[in-house]
Amino acid sequence: MRFGFLVVGLTALCLAASGCKKEQAGEGSAKQGVKEQRPLRMGFFPNITHGQALVGNASGAFQQAVPGIEMKMFNAGPAAMEALSSGSLDVSYVGTGPAINTFLKGGRELRVIAAAADNGAVLVTKTARTPAELKGKTLGTPQLGNTQDIALRHWLGQQGMKVGQDVTVTPLSNPDILGLFINGKIEGAWVPEPWGARMIAEGGGHILVDERDLWPERRFHTTVLVTTQKTLKERPEQIKQLLRAHVELTRQWQQQPDVFISRVNEAFGKVTGHPISEPVLRDAFSRLQPALEVEPGSLQQAAEHARQLGFISSSDLSGMVDATLLREVMGAQGPPAQRDAGP
Repeated sequence: MRFGFLVVGLTALCLAASGCKKEQAGEGSAKQGVKEQRPLRMGFFPNITHGQALVGNASGAFQQAVPGIEMKMFNAGPAAMEALSSGSLDVSYVGTGPAINTFLKGGRELRVIAAAADNGAVLVTKTARTPAELKGKTLGTPQLGNTQDIALRHWLGQQGMKVGQDVTVTPLSNPDILGLFINGKIEGAWVPEPWGARMIAEGGGHILVDERDLWPERRFHTTVLVTTQKTLKERPEQIKQLLRAHVELTRQWQQQPDVFISRVNEAFGKVTGHPISEPVLRDAFSRLQPALEVEPGSLQQAAEHARQLGFISSSDLSGMVDATLLREVMGAQGPPAQRDAGP
């Protein structure tokens, strides 16, 4: 009998210990679950080249797709990529220049998970009608090393002109570029839309270079959606939900461009305080196209331009693009070819 009681007692102790371990494991899982509830943080810019981000933020599409998401607005790519690298941002819309620079200089941690917008960048000038007439003049770009800055410097080099010797290139915020251009303080600038269209309408500018003319098939990535390898590993479902919203917003742009463009302008007005006039809006969007699938060749060519200018030492982008989740989302919603066509 005593032996029987001893067996029963030991069994009870074992069951209790097992229960404790399971309870502790459950507490651990709960704690881990709480940790995973930290809001996803997404960056975007007040540019119509970030149209999906503007509309998604204003309409609540992102907040509905990813409850608790925090939207953070930046004025230029390098600042957003610094936040991504430091861990204070999880995902962002950004230009190709800062994305490439961050990938190569940040331990190859960045991942491009979708394209967002193609084209929509121009060199607008006040008086110059030929490259030679730019000599001795000052031109602006949104920020040193950003997508348009690299494009301008590369193009000037192709024209046989040296920055700092033949032409002065000054990094300025887009609003400052517009103000200085209107007042005749700078000859022109290489800018994303709607700033090019505004320089034309408000400052009497002329398009000296439409960047589409410099690329195969007149198409290049202006805005892409990026995250980090760490975020993809830790938050795949949230990123997938975010991509679903991104795809749906892009479909709206493709299928109902007039409606979408009006929604972009409304959202742009909310974040800047000044909606764009209808003629300027239509002119700006005439040089923009929605995009979803990433074209590696576009990124590779942009990287090579940056390398030639000395901004990066290598143009090896192997591993930078991860379209796994995008393909999964698009596969569930229809053939990619139907969803990545221009308007």
